[in-house]
Amino acid sequence: MSRPNALGEYLRARRELTDPAEAGLPVVGVRRTPGLRREEVATLAGISADYYLRLEQGRDRNPSAQVLEALARVFRLDAPATQHLLSLSTARPAASRRPRREVVPSGVRQLIDVINLPAFVESRRFDVLAANRLATAVSPNIRPGANRLRAIFLDAAERDLHPDWEQVARGIVAGFRASVGGDVDDPRIVQLVGELSLASEPFRRLWARHDVTALAGGRMRLCHPQVGLLELRREKLPINDSDGQILAIYHAEPGSASARALESLGSPEATEVRPTSAPAPEPRAAPRFR
Repeated sequence: MSRPNALGEYLRARRELTDPAEAGLPVVGVRRTPGLRREEVATLAGISADYYLRLEQGRDRNPSAQVLEALARVFRLDAPATQHLLSLSTARPAASRRPRREVVPSGVRQLIDVINLPAFVESRRFDVLAANRLATAVSPNIRPGANRLRAIFLDAAERDLHPDWEQVARGIVAGFRASVGGDVDDPRIVQLVGELSLASEPFRRLWARHDVTALAGGRMRLCHPQVGLLELRREKLPINDSDGQILAIYHAEPGSASARALESLGSPEATEVRPTSAPAPEPRAAPRFR
């Protein structure tokens, strides 16, 4: 089995998505392929065309930071995407890994149980590891054992929750890229990406772009079947010494209609939540998508 070429695949994807005009090149005539040519990238980055070709083909997997930073400037990458690019050149052992059971720190579990806001813990693969009752009331897919990436792309009811689904889908795939970094050969990540690539054309298209977005909080909107539109803020707090676990907390502007709606979801009467769609069957042998 050939070694994964995460660095080369990322460079090729960004090259094809870079507008020649935005890169400062004159555009004359009609181009047969989108984006920049390899020779143009090499010239703009100040390296030889042969060396850049070796990077894309995976024949050189450990270029210097200076070379990668020059390529980041050519592709107009922001800070998170540049950091992701740098991480892809780090050598990793090819030894097989045995999945370990992830444990949420007891103090964090206690916190999400007592906080009067939707709160949950997710792994770097976006598996939900722990969640309080209010988080599950916001979305039944926020529950231990669920995967948020799988829910967004394979659960029709989850999709209906998000009026800005296309934006949410782009963001969660780019965030997943940032979360796993160059560790795309982890068997659990390979299986998840393969399953979603087979079952969801939108995921397959977004994954092929290699977009990267920092794991950060922000605003979100949900069309909840019980309480209507929720306008919330999402905070993402890294948990120290946890192999990438994140504590996520949703909250609303105090005194707002969304705050009152969250309060009603937390009442004892609001215990019935909609069922999730049946999960898609797992493929017998998921291919290695990058």
